[in-house]
Amino acid sequence: MAEEQAAAIEDEEPEETPGYKAPAQKSLTEIKTLDADDESLNTYKKQLLGDADYCPEDDPDRVKILRMALVVEGRPDVELNISEADLASLKDKPFTIKEGVEYKLKFTFRVQHEIVTGLKYVQVTKRKGIAVDKSNYMVGSYPPRKTEHNYTTPLEEAPTGMMARGHYNVKSKFMDDDKNEYVKWEWSFDIKKDWE
Repeated sequence: MAEEQAAAIEDEEPEETPGYKAPAQKSLTEIKTLDADDESLNTYKKQLLGDADYCPEDDPDRVKILRMALVVEGRPDVELNISEADLASLKDKPFTIKEGVEYKLKFTFRVQHEIVTGLKYVQVTKRKGIAVDKSNYMVGSYPPRKTEHNYTTPLEEAPTGMMARGHYNVKSKFMDDDKNEYVKWEWSFDIKKDWE
């Protein structure tokens, strides 16, 4: 039984929802021209999509993860600039998290070129090479736009006690319903008795 749970945690793919089938992908142009004679639908699409035409020619990426921040009430956010960082080096710069504290992760990102449906954040946390946690978060569907989008994970509590203190490695990725991976990186954190 324990081996089955460890294997399930180790798997980095997000869990599938039984019976869910991702919708057929449509381009932004197709969506804008679909049912062009329906005034109420056009009004709704304008509200939903806004000025959805952000297509920088020098950057083909559909999703750009810009920043990740550790958010703890009463403390300044600890932020990693993912878009400009050497992703391979992030695991060598751990966050410090005080044991028992409640925290969230906040992601700032931009969507470009086409609508992204079913954007997900997936992370697998390991301690001493053994997977101890797997989290899947449905971030949502977003139109392309120049302004940034934000997503904050639900509140989590850091483990406590002498056995929980130590170094943890995390494999993270953003992907969508069509299993397109947009960014994948490793980072780390240390659970300590205090912030220092």
